[in-house]
Amino acid sequence: MPTIQHLRQQFLLGADSASDVVARQLARAQDPTGEGVRVFLSLDTEHALAAAQASERRLREAEVRPLDGVTVTIKDLFDVAGQVTAAGSAVLRTRSPADADCPAVARLRDAGAILFGRTNMVEFAYSGVGINPHYGTPRNVWGRTADGGGRVPGGSTSGGGVAVADGMATAALGSDTGGSVRIPAALNGICGFKPTAVRVPVLGAVPLSVSLDSVGPLATSVDCCARLDAVLAGDAQPVSAPLPLRGRRLLLPRATTVWRDLDREVGDACNQAVGRLRAAGADVVEAALPELDDYFATASSGGLSAPEALDWHAANLALDGAGYDPRVWQRMQLGRAVTRSQYAATLAFRRFWIDRMNLALAGFDALVCPTVACIAPDIAPLLVSDDAFFKANARILRNTAWVNFMDGCALTIPCHAPGAPPVGVQLVGRHGADRALLALGLAVEAALDREVTPRAA
Repeated sequence: MPTIQHLRQQFLLGADSASDVVARQLARAQDPTGEGVRVFLSLDTEHALAAAQASERRLREAEVRPLDGVTVTIKDLFDVAGQVTAAGSAVLRTRSPADADCPAVARLRDAGAILFGRTNMVEFAYSGVGINPHYGTPRNVWGRTADGGGRVPGGSTSGGGVAVADGMATAALGSDTGGSVRIPAALNGICGFKPTAVRVPVLGAVPLSVSLDSVGPLATSVDCCARLDAVLAGDAQPVSAPLPLRGRRLLLPRATTVWRDLDREVGDACNQAVGRLRAAGADVVEAALPELDDYFATASSGGLSAPEALDWHAANLALDGAGYDPRVWQRMQLGRAVTRSQYAATLAFRRFWIDRMNLALAGFDALVCPTVACIAPDIAPLLVSDDAFFKANARILRNTAWVNFMDGCALTIPCHAPGAPPVGVQLVGRHGADRALLALGLAVEAALDREVTPRAA
């Protein structure tokens, strides 16, 4: 998995080229024995090769852009000029192609990124598991079996997570409403960043929840995420210098829900990660966080996402459920039971709860917890049992969805041992603390002694 920094160095040294990187990644994506057939809904090889040549020309002429030579997959819910935006569904596959790039895609293109195909996703982004009955489910990079079995990729940016982890692309553009960037990143052993929602425009993307949607990157390293975030947010320069860990105050709410009911592999890896942060000089403070307990006891993002999703579909589609993933349709129907007063009460609770959480986190550089409570479950049992599916979905989303409700920012960094099931540790920052969190993430990544020196793309 190549990092952006490594690629840039290789390009400048003449040891590699954007065209060669694209050719190697296309070979992986089109390998009939690989996951590309389930990862990509479309793959524009002609455009990718032409964009690579344009990057090489700019490199020769010293007109380098921030993401020249960097391949970025696009989740199927973002508008790309001339392409159909179907959001992983069958019912939107016949709609007219988009007239223009959405702002997030336009910023990537302007920065020199090579748009590298549209990736599979959970239909309408409405699950953290990653299963799609229409186009198949990309298998997690870990746990594949020779008989075609495997583990879930995490959702809803399932294709993007597997594309990066499998070396089919350098980065992925995803959306995150309850964890849809962080979950597939954590379950596939890569990094993912959920920004404060207002940081990156959500215009030109099929919404799940207008209150909770955000747009962020998945990539190999924290530095890659920082570079991509700077482009997506319109910042002049990315975060490049780590905050020293010594003296940084990290909140560890071990007695709250986010540290309970963990798979053994998750608990072991995250506790070891915390030990390394302490050894590096971080002041890890174990304390209660009743505000977060209140969220789990009295609110959930379903009180916003279900009615908001239902409203969008009612306004834009013939809303009868025909052609939908039955499980997505079932979750969406929960919005019918939400009254206007209940919806308003959820919005009010959220507004005051955000203030409470910001006050509780004041004085801390970040909150630390596992990104996902479990390792990636097997796909097969979840295909045949609705009960197993919805239980797995709730558990997978548990540690991430509250960050969207808080409108904070969050970063997941791999913390598992080589060869072990992928596990991510999550750093959570307050609203607007994105750049500080990314700088902290650079230091945390180094303290975890992650091996980010890439093999050849």
